[in-house]
Amino acid sequence: MRNAKFIRYAAFSAYVAFATFQAGQVLADSANDKFFDAALCKPPYTMTSAMKIYDVVEALAKPDTSSLGAAIYKLPNQIGRDGFKSTEIFFASNAVGVLIEGERADDLAAKYGLKAETSDLLGTSTKGYSLELPADLQPEPGMAGPGKVSIIARQGNALPGKTLLACEFVQEF
Repeated sequence: MRNAKFIRYAAFSAYVAFATFQAGQVLADSANDKFFDAALCKPPYTMTSAMKIYDVVEALAKPDTSSLGAAIYKLPNQIGRDGFKSTEIFFASNAVGVLIEGERADDLAAKYGLKAETSDLLGTSTKGYSLELPADLQPEPGMAGPGKVSIIARQGNALPGKTLLACEFVQEF
């Protein structure tokens, strides 16, 4: 009798562990897609789309707000797409993205059709690329003020060994 009870308990415990692992993997796969899609402006950056990603990442990690005036969330698991790996999600007032492992701006530009930027953002990036979204994917006038949404890839001394891939909204003044 005692053996049967132990076997049932062990079987139930194994089932719960397996189900939890499967649910965790589905969540990780879903988060992976959401984070990379957001960085690639799918959907284009809006406060609403940024808040949806923020809610997902807040459930997974707490932010480090000590650098760049941004919040960087360290994920419990590595995510990846197209050969690019990350464990960190980046939020700023006008951007959401992933911090890619390594200095990969050139590779990201080649993969996603980004063009070299003409400015180094006051010296903050040593290499930068961007691609402005087509007009039909830009926010409606009045939704975010005049501005443009772009996919960007930047690397620099502020984030050594990492490259920011993000969807960024830049206001026009």
